[in-house]
Amino acid sequence: MSEKEGNADSLFLKEDSAKDSSQDGRVNNWQHAMRKRVSRTGKHIREMTWKKLWGFLRRNAFVILTIAAVILGIVLAFALRPYKMTYREIKYFSFPGELLMRMLQMLVLPLIVSSLVTGMASLDSKASGKMGLRAVVYYTVTTFIAVFIGIVMVIIIHPGKGTKENLKSQGKIERIQATDAILDLIRNMFPPNLVEACFKQYKTQYSTRVYTVPVSTDQNYTVATEQLNISSILENVTRAMGTLQKMVELEEVVPVAGSARGVNALGLVVFSMCFGLVIGNMKEQGRALKEFFDCLNEAIMRLVSIIIWYAPIGIMFLISGKILEMDDLLVMGGQLGMYTITVIIGLLIHALVVLPLLFFIVTRRNPWPFIGGLLQALITALGTSSSSATLPITFKCLEENNGVDKRVTRFVLPVGATINMDGTALYEALAAIFIAQVNNYELNFGQIITISITATAASIGAAGIPQAGLVTMVIVLTSVGLPTEDITLIIAVDWFLDRLRTTTNVLGDSLGAGIVEHLSRHELKRQDVEIGNSVLEECEKPYQLICAENDIQKHPNCETSM
Repeated sequence: MSEKEGNADSLFLKEDSAKDSSQDGRVNNWQHAMRKRVSRTGKHIREMTWKKLWGFLRRNAFVILTIAAVILGIVLAFALRPYKMTYREIKYFSFPGELLMRMLQMLVLPLIVSSLVTGMASLDSKASGKMGLRAVVYYTVTTFIAVFIGIVMVIIIHPGKGTKENLKSQGKIERIQATDAILDLIRNMFPPNLVEACFKQYKTQYSTRVYTVPVSTDQNYTVATEQLNISSILENVTRAMGTLQKMVELEEVVPVAGSARGVNALGLVVFSMCFGLVIGNMKEQGRALKEFFDCLNEAIMRLVSIIIWYAPIGIMFLISGKILEMDDLLVMGGQLGMYTITVIIGLLIHALVVLPLLFFIVTRRNPWPFIGGLLQALITALGTSSSSATLPITFKCLEENNGVDKRVTRFVLPVGATINMDGTALYEALAAIFIAQVNNYELNFGQIITISITATAASIGAAGIPQAGLVTMVIVLTSVGLPTEDITLIIAVDWFLDRLRTTTNVLGDSLGAGIVEHLSRHELKRQDVEIGNSVLEECEKPYQLICAENDIQKHPNCETSM
C-alpha cells in the first residue's frame, strides 16, 4: 500500500508541475524533500535503542567518568571548605589521589625504558635519525613560539602594575647558579650508575670554604738619618713582623657534588635511545633482547588498561585536596588574579590556536578529532599535574584512539615528556617579566631576549614532576639579575597554573607525535615493505619448511616426511 501511495503522490506532483509554473513546482519539490527528510530522521530516532546508547556509553565511559570526577571534585571541595579541615585531615582525605599518583609513577620508569628501546630497535639508524631531527625541530619551534606568546601577553596586559606590598610570600626557594644548572643538565644525561638513576639525579649543592689572606698596610717605617739608632731599628722590625702576622679570614661559596630524589629521566632516555639503536643494528643477534623489551612494553600497557579505571576516583580526590589546602581563595584576586588570567590566556592561545594550526598546516588534517581522542590523557594531566605520570595514558590514547604508529609513539612520547615543555617555557618567561614589573624594573630588549633563551633552556631541564617549573625559574631570574626570592610571591597560585601548563605540555607532545608520524610516513612504509620482503625470504629457505608431527599429513612434500 505504501508503495502505491508513493507512486500516486509522484504522479500527482508531475501533473501539478506540468500545469503550474516552474516556481510552484520547485516549492512542491522542496516540501516533498523536507517531508522525506523528517520521516527519515524520525525513523532513525525510533531505531535508536538502548543497546546503541549503551554501546556509546561503553566506548566513552572513561572520558565521561573522568569529566564527572573533575566536576565532583570541585563541588566536593567547596562543600567541605566551611568545615575548616586540618592539614592532617586533608592529607587523609587526599589519600586515594596519592594512590593514583603512586600507581602511575610506578609504571613510568619501565614504560620509558621499554618503549624507547623497542622504538629505536624497530627503526634503522637512518630513519631514527630523520625522525629524531623532526622531533627536535618541532620541540624547538613550539617552545620558542610559547615563550614569544608569554612575553607578548605579559607586556600587553601588564599584570604586575602596582606594588609588591599587596603580594604575600609563601615558602622558600633554593638558590642555584645558572651555570651550575646547565652543567647539572649535561651531567644527568650520562649517569654513572643506571640503578641509581632510577631513583636519584645529580644536583649541585653549595658549601662554604673559609680561607685566610694577608692584609698589607702601607706604613712608612723610615726615619731620618740623624735619628738612626739601634732602638729605632728594633722598633721598625717589630712593627713589620706584626704586619706580616695580620691575616683576614674570607668565606667563599663553592659548588660540591650532591643529589636529589627523583627519577633521572633524561639519563635513562639517553641510555635507552643508544641501547635501542645498538640492538637494532645487531639484527638477528639482538632479536632476543628486542622481543624481551617488546613483551615488557606490552605487559606495562596491559597494567595501564587496568589502572586507568581507578583514575577518575584518584583525580576527584586530588583536585578536592588541592582546593581544600588553599588557605584563602581571595589570593586569586588582585595582582595575582591578573597574573593568573594572563597565564591562562597565553596557554589557551598556544594550546587551542597555535598547536592545532601547526598540526593542520603540516598534516592537512582536521586537528579537533585528533585532540578529541586525547581527552583521557588531557584530563589526567589536569588532575595529576605531571606529564610523566600521564605518559602511560597518553600512549593508550594515541595508539588506540588515534591510531598513531607505535614506532613513532615509543620514540617521540618519552623524549617529549622529558624535554618538550611548551607550557612551562611560556609560564617561566611570563612569570619572570611579571616579577620585574612588580619590582618596577624596566627590562631592555637584550634582557627580554635573554629571558626567552634561558626560559627555553630551563624548560628542557624541568623534570616532568609537579611544580618543577618553580625550581628552573631561578635560572631565568638569575640571568637578568632579578631577585630570586620573589618567586615566593606566585607560589599561592602555582598549584593551579601547574595543572594547566602540564595539560598544554601533554597536548604538545601528542600533536608532535602525529606531526612526526605524518612527516615520517614514507620511511615507515619503506621499512614495512623491507620487513615483508625479509619475511618472505625467510619462508622460502629450506630450514623453515620443517613441519610438526601433526602437520605431516597436511604437507606430504615436507622434508621430514621422507
